[in-house]
Amino acid sequence: MRFTATLVAAMTLAAPAIAETYEIEMLSRDAEGNMMVFAPAYLEISPGDSVTFLATEKSHNTETVDDMLPEGFDGWKGKRDEEVTVTFDAPGYYPYKCKPHEAMGMIGLIKVGEPESTPEIGKLRGKAGPMMKELLARAGS
Repeated sequence: MRFTATLVAAMTLAAPAIAETYEIEMLSRDAEGNMMVFAPAYLEISPGDSVTFLATEKSHNTETVDDMLPEGFDGWKGKRDEEVTVTFDAPGYYPYKCKPHEAMGMIGLIKVGEPESTPEIGKLRGKAGPMMKELLARAGS
């Protein structure tokens, strides 16, 4: 009996954490009436987790804000109306935008694990810069 309990405990400790998959919707209008948004716009996940960007409404895409990415991460660029799934292996801040609606503030931020540093706000058009500043503040930067 003692051997079985020890074996079960050892197997539990050795088992890898199960990665999660999250969803972010691309919306022209959310339930509160906000226009051109990702829902949620801010998400905290763990390394190894994935995010699927759902083409919930037409004319949106998702792509990284390339000058704000963690070093060594290549980014992604989805087409309009395309569902995109991205796996995040390393801690960091991963900002993204809808290219057609960036100037209207359609941006988002994914915080993975406990990042070592906060990115400087990159080249963002219109309302996207102030929105990114708010999201980074929300992330505890």
